[in-house]
Amino acid sequence: MDLNGLLSQLESANEEDAEKLLRRYSQEVSQGGCSLGFHSTKKLCQSVLALLGRQVRPGCQQACLETLRILSRDKRVLGPVATMDGMLVLTRMAMLRVGQEDGDGQDTAQDGARSEEEMRVAVEALKCLCNVVYNSAAAQQVCVDMQLARGLCGSLRSARTWQHEVGLFILRLFFLLSALRPDVRGVLRKDCHAVRLLTEVLEHTLDVRWVGTYEAAQPEPQALPLRAQNNERAMEALKALFNLTLSESRNEVSAPALRCRCLGKMVKIWVCVHAVNLLNNLPVSCLDVLIDMPVLGGVEEYGGKNMEAVQVLLDFMERRIDKGSNYKEGLTPVLSLLTEGSRCHREIRRYIKTQVLPPLKDVKNRPEVGTTVRNKLVRLMTHVDMGVKQTAAEFLFVLCKESVDNLLKYTGYGNAAGLLVARGLLAGGRGETQYSEDEDSDTDEYKSAKPFINPITGHVEEPIPNPIEEMTEEQKEYEAEKLANMFDKLSRQNVIRPMGVRPDGTLAPLEETLVCRPEENSDTDSD
Repeated sequence: MDLNGLLSQLESANEEDAEKLLRRYSQEVSQGGCSLGFHSTKKLCQSVLALLGRQVRPGCQQACLETLRILSRDKRVLGPVATMDGMLVLTRMAMLRVGQEDGDGQDTAQDGARSEEEMRVAVEALKCLCNVVYNSAAAQQVCVDMQLARGLCGSLRSARTWQHEVGLFILRLFFLLSALRPDVRGVLRKDCHAVRLLTEVLEHTLDVRWVGTYEAAQPEPQALPLRAQNNERAMEALKALFNLTLSESRNEVSAPALRCRCLGKMVKIWVCVHAVNLLNNLPVSCLDVLIDMPVLGGVEEYGGKNMEAVQVLLDFMERRIDKGSNYKEGLTPVLSLLTEGSRCHREIRRYIKTQVLPPLKDVKNRPEVGTTVRNKLVRLMTHVDMGVKQTAAEFLFVLCKESVDNLLKYTGYGNAAGLLVARGLLAGGRGETQYSEDEDSDTDEYKSAKPFINPITGHVEEPIPNPIEEMTEEQKEYEAEKLANMFDKLSRQNVIRPMGVRPDGTLAPLEETLVCRPEENSDTDSD
């Protein structure tokens, strides 16, 4: 379809003809059969907005919005839409009350009485708003000026009456606005109490029934799995909650954070990366709700605590490791969550250690070789991605109560070297966190094999022949001199730099560490 011809026909077309023209245009564009020129599409955008500004029937409105949704994917043509007038047209079509936070029962009843056609119009308008807000900074500012955030919060209050797609795209628009405008987050969190509203949406979507302050009822054995539509809405609500809790200090327990303790139950019912991301934002002290629930039959238990949610997180972590890709976004959040939970809650740490680092028996294979969770995590300690390797190493270090000796027992010095350098613990010792004393858990197999374990590789090596055993003294001297010359050449060319360990356990150039030692010795040997 010729775009200029479409524009000229739209100028004189009646409501019915305009609807047919726009539907035909949208169909051809979606099939790749219509070229989109910048100036012409901008004019089409203006024409569609003008048509929406008139009182046309829902079918024509839907055709206009479908066209506008396609056009709104192009940032260059959003000028006419990203204005107060343009955004007011879209919010009106989406049934959003801008600047109004409180919805009343009459509004809810009116929404429930709307026809299917009107609901389809609202969905298309919400899709357009999502595209426009995502692609246009000017539109984002208009949303702030018209206080769209308050209108979205008003819509959250009537979440129980939502038609699925309306609710889904209201939540998606909420997520986009809170992600792209940090200034809006504070308004939503403090003035609109959006954390509470979103948590209520999540409770309703997941059908959570409370039997105590932070205790939810177990789902019935015959209960059906969560519907796909509920999953979609729950994901959007979790993403929006993540944005709102992003700037909260993890060391401060606020009222919204206490309200969000219900996520401990939700993560057991339905776990996903969005729930893990949100739990990472909450104060660590709130994570006790993961284990402070009654222990029922068939539920993971340790020390009288309910470990079902922790086990779900561990299983989720292992699935992410086995996936073998996208570790930074998919794996590091759950590793960080388990690390902080283990650092601050002894019962969580002890239970996770029994699952990840059970008493060591296999000392014949390298720590990174095998299919256990420990083997998989040790392999990640030498991953090419710095963030992934540091997070995996920190997790194992915390499970070992930040004891260098305990960590090396499970990983070997070679795998742990990166963490020890970063922590300044090459000389051994412990991290800064204080942990309770546990009894010695070494197995008889480990104790008997310990003298023969190579501390670098972390396993008992097969005896190998000595390569210099049959050399003469002259040959040994020649090879030693040759090796020294090679190191000297690499050092002078700055390919390598010999390093040593300071008394505080940190790395330094070798010459610096050699200079320090005589000074220390002179102090101790003085008369």
